[in-house]
Amino acid sequence: MLTGAALAGAAPAGAAQRAVEIAPGVGYEEFDVPASRGVAHAHLLRVDLRDPRVRLGLLYPGAVAARAPLSGLADARGAVAGVNGDFFHLTETQHPGVEATGASVGPAVAHGRALKAAVPDGQRFGPALPPGTSTEDVVGVGADRRARLDGLALDGSVTSAGERLPLGGHNQYALPVDSVGAFTADWGSASRVRATCGTDTSRAAPCSTDTHEVTVRGGRVVAASGTPGGGPIARGTTVLVGREAGAQWLRKLSVGERVRVRHRLVAAASRIPYRFALGGFPVLRGGRPLPGLDDRTSAVRTAVGVADGGRRVLLLALDGAPGYRTGLTVAEVAAVLRDLGAADAVNLDGGGSTTLVVREAGAAGAAVRNHPSGGAERPVPNGIGVFTAP
Repeated sequence: MLTGAALAGAAPAGAAQRAVEIAPGVGYEEFDVPASRGVAHAHLLRVDLRDPRVRLGLLYPGAVAARAPLSGLADARGAVAGVNGDFFHLTETQHPGVEATGASVGPAVAHGRALKAAVPDGQRFGPALPPGTSTEDVVGVGADRRARLDGLALDGSVTSAGERLPLGGHNQYALPVDSVGAFTADWGSASRVRATCGTDTSRAAPCSTDTHEVTVRGGRVVAASGTPGGGPIARGTTVLVGREAGAQWLRKLSVGERVRVRHRLVAAASRIPYRFALGGFPVLRGGRPLPGLDDRTSAVRTAVGVADGGRRVLLLALDGAPGYRTGLTVAEVAAVLRDLGAADAVNLDGGGSTTLVVREAGAAGAAVRNHPSGGAERPVPNGIGVFTAP
C-alpha cells in the first residue's frame, strides 16, 4: 500500500477513487471507468510542473535499439514514478532472418539531445493513426518546463565533394525508399539490416536488394560495405546506410573522402527547444477529441494528458488484470483524459506494454502498480519518468 496525504482531484463520474501523494507535486490514484465493454480500472499519475522540484524525462536503456522493464529503467535513473512510452519494433515475422530491433517508432529526445527520428507512417507498429496525424507526432516538455504536443521532423543532409543529399533517417529501424540514414552510437549494437526492409507504405514489403553502407569518422570515410552491418558504433563515428538511390549515392564515396553529416529534429509548432520528447499519436487537441478516433476496439492502454497550458501532466495506464482486460477504446481514453481536465492528449503503446510504476518513500526500487496484461513487465524501449528534487 502507498502511504501519504490524500489528494483532491476529480475522477470520472461514478468512479471509486483512491488518491495519495507520493512526492511533492506528484500524486497517484486509481479508479474504475465504466466503458462500452465493461468496467476498466485506471491508474493515474498527476504531475505538477509548476513545482520547481518536479520534472519529466525520457527513460530508456542507453540505446535506441534496446529494451528493458520500465521498473528497471526508473530505478537506473532515480525516477519516483513513470509509465511506458512509444510503440516499437516488437516482432519481425515478414522478413525471415531479420531480427526485431526493439527501437521505437517516433522521435525521441533526452536531455535536449535528439536520439532518433520517426520511421515512415507505413512502417509503424500499433493501431491505425487518426486522420491528420503521423509518426512524427510527440508529447514532450520544453526548456520552459511546459508540456505540449508537437511534431518533430528530421532536417539533415550528407555532403561530399560539393554534392548534397537530404538525410532520410536518424537511428531508425526503417528508412524511406531511396534514402540514406545516419546511425550513431545512440543506436546501440543491433543490426542495421531492418532499416532497408519494407517500403514507405508497407511494413511487410521485401527487404531491398540494393543497399550500401559507409562508415564516417573524423569527417572522412573509413570503411564501406555492400550490406548493412551491426555491432556497437563508436562515439564520434557515423554509419550511413543507403537503399536504392541512396545506396547508389553512397557507392560514389571512396575511403578517405571527406563527408559532412548534419542532422537535427525540427518542431512543427514550438520555437522552444525540447528537453524531453517521445512519440505517440494525438487523441485530444484543444479539449476536443480528434475526428476519426477508433470507438470500437477496446484494449489496455497508456496515454498522456496535458492540462493548464502544459503546467500539469496526467499519465494514465489501464489495468491488465483479467477482470479489466477489455480496457477502453481510443475514443474512450480521449474522453477520460478530457474529463480529468486535459486539453491535449496522446495515446502511447498499450496491451502488454502498458505499465505504471511508483517508488514509495524509503523503498529500494520502483514497483509496478497496474497488472500488466501479459502477467509480467514487458521490456520496452522508452518511457516517461517523473523526477523530484529534495
